[in-house]
Amino acid sequence: MLKGKIGQASIFIIIAIVIVAGVAIFFIAQNVLDVSGETGRFGEIVSYYDQCLQENARDAIDLAGVQGGRVYAGDYIEGSEYAPFGNQLDFLGFGVPYWFSVEGNGIVRENVPTKTELEQEIGKYVSENIENCDFDSFRDRGFTIEIEQGETRASLDNNGLSIDSKAEILISDGESSMKITNRKIEIETKMGKMFLDARRIYTTEQETLFLENYSLDVLNTYAPVTGNLIQCNPEIWKTKEVVDKLEGGLENNVGAIRVKGDTSTEQENQDSKYFIVDQSTGGNVRFLYSRNWPHKVEIAGAGQELMVAQPVGNQEGLGILGFCYVPYHFVYDVNFPVMVQIFEGEEFFQFPVVVIIDNNLPRKGIYSEVDFVEEEVDICSALTEEIEISVFNNELSNVEAEIDYACFDQLCNLGRAEGGVYSGSAPSCFNGEIVVRAEGYADYREILSTNTEKRREVILDRLYDIELELEVDGKPYSGMAVISFDGARTASTELSTKGSIKLSEGSYEVRVSVYGNSSVTIPASTKTECVEVSKSGILGVFGGTDEKCFNIEVPETKIESALIGGGISQTFLSRSQLESGKLELSVTGLKVPRTLDDMQTNYLLFETKGVDIA
Repeated sequence: MLKGKIGQASIFIIIAIVIVAGVAIFFIAQNVLDVSGETGRFGEIVSYYDQCLQENARDAIDLAGVQGGRVYAGDYIEGSEYAPFGNQLDFLGFGVPYWFSVEGNGIVRENVPTKTELEQEIGKYVSENIENCDFDSFRDRGFTIEIEQGETRASLDNNGLSIDSKAEILISDGESSMKITNRKIEIETKMGKMFLDARRIYTTEQETLFLENYSLDVLNTYAPVTGNLIQCNPEIWKTKEVVDKLEGGLENNVGAIRVKGDTSTEQENQDSKYFIVDQSTGGNVRFLYSRNWPHKVEIAGAGQELMVAQPVGNQEGLGILGFCYVPYHFVYDVNFPVMVQIFEGEEFFQFPVVVIIDNNLPRKGIYSEVDFVEEEVDICSALTEEIEISVFNNELSNVEAEIDYACFDQLCNLGRAEGGVYSGSAPSCFNGEIVVRAEGYADYREILSTNTEKRREVILDRLYDIELELEVDGKPYSGMAVISFDGARTASTELSTKGSIKLSEGSYEVRVSVYGNSSVTIPASTKTECVEVSKSGILGVFGGTDEKCFNIEVPETKIESALIGGGISQTFLSRSQLESGKLELSVTGLKVPRTLDDMQTNYLLFETKGVDIA
């Protein structure tokens, strides 16, 4: 009997254990739920979490739209005097990475993000900012919320963004718990479509260079490039005014460019067809340029102050021409950024590129960064020689200066001579050129072969601001004159009565040209020109020719300004002269010309006259 009772008790104990375990499992299952089941009392928290994911994703989209498809723009790298763009364009406080730019050594760079890179950066941003979701209001109500970051994937298409977050969030109120392990949300956005449109516009620019071609048209319209003028006096342009006019023309004309399908303006007007780019998009596209953005304009053949074209036809032996003309040819290098903006409703996407006009021609198009860059040799990156440059002024005091080194067609910035001494690296180069610049001093340039010479002492000549006063026949002259100093420091200025110029000590050829009103008129005329052309028919095959003649009509031309004084002299300007801050120039006047012969005579006499300097 005792054994039977013990066996029954064991059975009851086993049943009790099973019942207790079942109850425990039941309560555990009830208290810890995956979000895929019923959210119950935690539904409000889950809804807020979804909203936070959406806000983070929207912030990432906005950043990518402003920053050229980059959620993370990276560190800003400054430009230089020779390539002022850096790696980003400052647009209303945002650094927008260039998709295409040029560096100081002349190498161009592409930095176009791919769709995969854009999606990865959006996912990374959403994942990193989950911990910034503000659950404090729920914690104040007694909830415990713990967050662990996890991978977040983003996927873009033309109409939306899909976010798949693997972050883990554990929620508890002390009685029950929930773990969120996987959330998927969808956002309506045109970012994917705008990004693809941007890449299409960029590809069209690389293949056709439409921005360079429009800019070249502006250059030829707003600035003197190549041409001839019928006149006997030099033609003079102020360099700064030419650059200002070119910049204004670029601002207006770049802003007028549109693409096919842009519904924001009247595209069908005949007058606007010139500005339409053959690239269709669904949104509206804008092209922006501002003269306040970093840019570079260099003009070969122009002085720092003036652009001067000298006449032909008034020199000795050319009187047979019967008239004078002024040929001019200036070569421009123009680099400037253009911002491309695409609008879809309230969303927009933008990216900048650098437009390059090189020697009056559009740059060559590229299709791959790697193929283009590998052809270039970056001399400035191979700083293999140790050199020392000591910089002094005329009193042998040390001068802090910027040190550059030119080797072949590349200019390398070596650094600054702190305390008047630069000790550092330079490229290995035979017959390169050391360039030393310091504020208040004339630039120093001299041959330096770094592969054989390691030290150089440089003495900089101080620059003086000189006020110029001009007299003609002993009387102050109040008309138009051009004064140039060519020698230790080449400089020129245009002045009426008074002007100023920067000069350093040294030898100069001083040239003063004085101009006044003229009543000379070149009458209209007709010239006959004849050329030999091949005969028609069988005779032309065997070299037979005919003479064909045609008339050239030369209209009447009135010359309103002509040379009436001046001269040329060689002189040495000492420091004592320059320290006075003023130079008085005196020249002889010439007869006011009334005929073409008088004008030619004045130019012949001009070469024999001198310039007195006091």
